[in-house]
Amino acid sequence: MQTLVSAQELTKVYNRGVEEVRALDGVTFDLQKGDFVAITGASGAGKTTLLHLLGCMDIPTSGELLMNGQSTRGLSDSALTRMRREQVGFVFQHFGLLPTLTVMENMTLPALFSKRDAKESAKELLEKVGMTHRRNHRPNQLSGGEMQRVAIARALINCPQILLADEPTGNLDSVNGEAILQLFHQLNRDGLTIIVVTHNPTLANATQRQLVLRDGRLVP
Repeated sequence: MQTLVSAQELTKVYNRGVEEVRALDGVTFDLQKGDFVAITGASGAGKTTLLHLLGCMDIPTSGELLMNGQSTRGLSDSALTRMRREQVGFVFQHFGLLPTLTVMENMTLPALFSKRDAKESAKELLEKVGMTHRRNHRPNQLSGGEMQRVAIARALINCPQILLADEPTGNLDSVNGEAILQLFHQLNRDGLTIIVVTHNPTLANATQRQLVLRDGRLVP
């Protein structure tokens, strides 16, 4: 198996006035290509902090993170941005679609920063997530489930190896949440590595593995 993510004693410390907060404390794990993993735990357990480190949006205070064999230690901001753009796709609870752009325009926006013509890829992805018929609509014309499908397709436009999803069903009812779960299963069967942060037990229990955090540490 190919190891895509290797976290070694990841620790993240924040200073809040005179108080030192250890958001993550010595977290170690490996993730393989094709894994479907949930990060769970109570509020304040360190889930979002870990997701930010995995997405190269932040760097650990100590420890080391390897993405596809490459350490993030000492990388410049531009190098971290490049790694994030090329290897990771992001899906958020609040969708993050720009209201003035159509579905197709929202889809192709990330590719513009990579100086790629992604119209054909966008068409294929919209078909995969069942949103071809909505490609000329704007977000306010879509349901929550439809917006999340577009957000997932957009996250895949640069062909990432890893999809990170932060509470992807948090703003959806049970029917749309189940539809997003089935889409994740389809994408995972196609070979995509998926990591979700979730409070939703249905979603968490449907993954292959759970990383449970408590007070910044992994629960054995």
